Amino acid sequence: MVVADDSPSLAHRLRALREEQWPDVTITQSDLAAAFSADKPASVPLLSSWESRTKPKTPPLHRLAAYATFFATRRSVAQRPYRLLPVDELTPDEARDREELLRELTELRAAEQREAGTSPPPDQGNRGFWYFDDRHVITIVVAQLPAAMRERMPYSDPTQPDYVELYTYADLDALIELHGHIRALNPRSQVNFRIASDLEPDDYTTHLVLLGGVDWNLVTRELLARVDLPVTQVARHDDDEAGGFLVRRPDGGETLFAPKLGRERGHEVLHEDVAHFYRGPNPFNHKRTVTICNGQYGRGTLGVVRALTDTRFRDRNAEYLATRFAGTRAYSVLTRVLVVNGQVVTPDWNLPESRLFEWPEGQG
Repeated sequence: MVVADDSPSLAHRLRALREEQWPDVTITQSDLAAAFSADKPASVPLLSSWESRTKPKTPPLHRLAAYATFFATRRSVAQRPYRLLPVDELTPDEARDREELLRELTELRAAEQREAGTSPPPDQGNRGFWYFDDRHVITIVVAQLPAAMRERMPYSDPTQPDYVELYTYADLDALIELHGHIRALNPRSQVNFRIASDLEPDDYTTHLVLLGGVDWNLVTRELLARVDLPVTQVARHDDDEAGGFLVRRPDGGETLFAPKLGRERGHEVLHEDVAHFYRGPNPFNHKRTVTICNGQYGRGTLGVVRALTDTRFRDRNAEYLATRFAGTRAYSVLTRVLVVNGQVVTPDWNLPESRLFEWPEGQG
């Protein structure tokens, strides 16, 4: 169990973790720097600045996540060199300790930022990533299910008395999750949702939020064709080809990140999807933005939406984006989305195993 600390100082707490968490184990700043470098290069001067007794610097959230993971399990120091275990290797008890410690460190960090006057204004900070402060129209664009699928869906025939238009939409769970969230954060903005094929010319010049991939969402296909990204989606051609996302490497080669499927009781089961998050200027109106939440399957689309709507993860994921891509108008993250017992697990982008590829690669 993680030992609590009454000190209000984040620097003091980080020092205490290193020096007192396991009194019989010596952990130097060099040890921690080496372990944390498995995530992103770290150095002794960097850790020293976070533990400084006089002028401590504030570590980013993904570094606090590394502290929480390392000190949640004694297995981190079972042998030298010490190591940062992947989060999915933690036991349930260790995972709970990690979450408890991360919450404590995050609260200490937020308290110090408020005291120093470096935290965002409360109104803006509470609104989060999906707040559009210019109050212009926001249009969420989804695909319509193919005709063959609509024919098998109840209530999707417009000639029937019980017709429900939403039953004809793809990525409906992601749409419901995101539409309500964006409306709540932008009460003075008009928030619309449209089927891709029904967009009017004026819709293209609003803030665009695109749900779903190139298989069915023709606007996602069009926008990605206009953006110079090293990521290309390989469409699913039939039930035997799951496709994936193809990344062009600097050496000219390519890497395919594909979903992981299996068979259970004679049925194909999705265990892990791959999803793409992109934010950049709208090519049809550079004063507006385009955001793409695009999974290879519907669960991937929902997972990447939840990365920035889930109350447990949205703030830390938003801060990760702000820190990682500071000063960059266009950026993207290719992310792993785990599916456990049919349920989507929200990705935490502070964990390196959740991020498959990031662009621009050299930023931050």
